[in-house]
Amino acid sequence: MTETITSRPVRTGTPEVPPALGGLGLFTVLLGAALPLVDFFIVNVALPTIGADLSASEAVLELVVAGYGVAYAVLLVLGGRLGDLFGRRRLFLGGMAAFGLTSLACGLAPDAWSLVAARVAQGASAAAMLPQVLATIQATTTGPRRARAMSLYGATAGLSMVAGQILGGVLVAADIAGTGWRSVFLVNVPVVLVGLFLAARAVPETRSARPEPVDVPGTFLLAASILTLLVPLTEGRAAGWPLWTWLSLAAFPFSAVAFYAVERRADRAGRTPLVPPSLFAIVSLRRGLLLIVPFSIGFSGFMFVIAVALQQGAGLGPVAAGLALAPLAVVFFLFSLAGPRLVARYGTRVVPVGAAIQGVGLALMTLAAWRSWPDLGLVELLPGAAVAGAGQALQLPVVLRVVLSEVPAVRAGVGGGVMVTTQQASLALGVATLGTLFLSLVPGMGMRDALVTTLLVQLAGVALTGLLSLRLPRTIA
Repeated sequence: MTETITSRPVRTGTPEVPPALGGLGLFTVLLGAALPLVDFFIVNVALPTIGADLSASEAVLELVVAGYGVAYAVLLVLGGRLGDLFGRRRLFLGGMAAFGLTSLACGLAPDAWSLVAARVAQGASAAAMLPQVLATIQATTTGPRRARAMSLYGATAGLSMVAGQILGGVLVAADIAGTGWRSVFLVNVPVVLVGLFLAARAVPETRSARPEPVDVPGTFLLAASILTLLVPLTEGRAAGWPLWTWLSLAAFPFSAVAFYAVERRADRAGRTPLVPPSLFAIVSLRRGLLLIVPFSIGFSGFMFVIAVALQQGAGLGPVAAGLALAPLAVVFFLFSLAGPRLVARYGTRVVPVGAAIQGVGLALMTLAAWRSWPDLGLVELLPGAAVAGAGQALQLPVVLRVVLSEVPAVRAGVGGGVMVTTQQASLALGVATLGTLFLSLVPGMGMRDALVTTLLVQLAGVALTGLLSLRLPRTIA
């Protein structure tokens, strides 16, 4: 049966029924969710080629990754607020169009610094688009339909992060029409055109019934907090830890405290700040966000480290390095489909079980790296990657559902923005911390021992996620 969708705004103060999100509309917003995450990881296996082609230093190459991630993280909550204010479909369309244009700018960049600038703009475009996905799902679905949509969102998020790395390797090696690494960005353009066409037809317009103006002080202080933490951690090692990195890190706690104070004052005054502290009174949101941090740090850190180790240490090409993680992606997708049924039967108890399974998979990959180095590839990593993918699929989609399960519809944009900002900042932090640890250990320990040590540190992070997951609400509202 075909479902007809009427795209119309929800008028403030009217009792009309919110528009429904049909199957095509859900596919379209999930496509919008996949694009930014794919692009965060797609460059990992392309960095050596980019560096050689543009004569870019290691510090500049790190900015190609960090510039996108930091701009994305800084502006996500603001993107959610603007969607609440002006209409989520409108921001989704505008953000997707800008993402296509900035992807084209990345693909045509004549030099390294032009690429960095285009990546920053691309991250800002993603920040306008992605929060509208979760807010639209929250505002246009209820009950089992929302549970299914959120499970598919979680599956899309996890699969996109792995698929991005695989796709990057394939595109670089394919060298389509001589484009080389540029194809990892240019491939977005036709996808965006399709997405815009579908969104204009199938995504309904929604906005908050009580939109609030933009919180300017909160926006600047949140940006300062994220920048003072992520930029020095990302650039510090390659730059030799100059004075500015330590001054920036020293400024982070002060900017974070100032941000909390300003937001708390606005919340108590009855205004809606950028990140309302009262939102954290929701137990499911607070505990879910706490779990997302170590999970995302470990996920992105692993993806970056394994890409570098397989190419620079094991001598694999971009395709082989990307395909080495294919078992993780396939198993993640299959287990994600089973997630809703498992949650319906066992509740959030599947999350600590997933952490335990992921830990076993990571231990198997660590053992494979120790025993088989430098002959490390798809076959050697397959058992561990498959098991780890199953464990991750039992965690990420469920936790994302938990975080937003009790957020009121009128705060859907803010809640989605806070969750995705936490996830994105943690992804960037994972590359900055685990990536820096690995690259710092390589000169003294060698590639194999540095990889094994970093994987063991991540294993400790998986144990932490397992312990934190025991505090999740047993059922999802």
